[in-house]
Amino acid sequence: MKPFPIPVVPVGPGSQTDESPEYLAMPSGMNTFRAPRLPETMSDADLARAADILDQLLADMRARPLGAAQPAAVDLAAEPRGVRDLLTESLGFGEVSAFTLAPTRIRVQETAFAALWRVLEEGADGRIVADRLEASPVPAELYAAMRATTLPALTPPPLTAGMMNGEALLAEVQQQSARHVAGQAAHVINLTLLPVSEADLDYLYGALGHRDVSMLSRGYGNCRVTSTRLANVWWVQYFNSMDTLILNTIEVVDMPDVVLAADEDYADTIERLGEYIAMLRES
Repeated sequence: MKPFPIPVVPVGPGSQTDESPEYLAMPSGMNTFRAPRLPETMSDADLARAADILDQLLADMRARPLGAAQPAAVDLAAEPRGVRDLLTESLGFGEVSAFTLAPTRIRVQETAFAALWRVLEEGADGRIVADRLEASPVPAELYAAMRATTLPALTPPPLTAGMMNGEALLAEVQQQSARHVAGQAAHVINLTLLPVSEADLDYLYGALGHRDVSMLSRGYGNCRVTSTRLANVWWVQYFNSMDTLILNTIEVVDMPDVVLAADEDYADTIERLGEYIAMLRES
């Protein structure tokens, strides 16, 4: 007797097991605004100076739109250590952080006030040589570092066994990079949804690499953004709370939207920063 060609699956009450389907965990723990707390130890003089600095910055922010050619900023390099430390602690830490490795070493941290950034430059000996607060979509040093460390075109590496679409995808990335103009909308290649093999991914990683600008956005799960060897081409990878890669994309754009502050963030920060300065004055 030939075997029955369709498997018999029991149905009805009592026929189901207790096992539930396993789903990939999605990002969790979305950050929301919390007003930073003042440090426990601070001098009245440092507190007054910090409030004056923020007042100056807030007045500049009210006079300039987000994305102005010259963003609202205040230089902190000449301020006493106590004032700078107080500003670091009192402004808190926001969703986005970044660093560059070349041509200079820059560290960027969004404060708890969206669109307000702390920008630090390190010298060759690791000491801080520049320090400022800036209100912008994202500090210009990140654009500049990407442009200074990328190429207009790449020589494709040799093909490897097991590849499906790696060669065609790299050709698409190169073509879009060559066509890109400043301000143009992102061209996104979603590798998670495409038929790609491990050999394809290895080929793309080998060709594009991970370069000198790295950013992390913690707004909803973690999103890691890294520049590549090719101009205006970025890896944008989303991870869930267990650090599992759930979305792997290549974006051809000036700067991925996930790290940019929006006009709504800027307006909200102007309002909240004003309230925070009033609280500093009353402390």
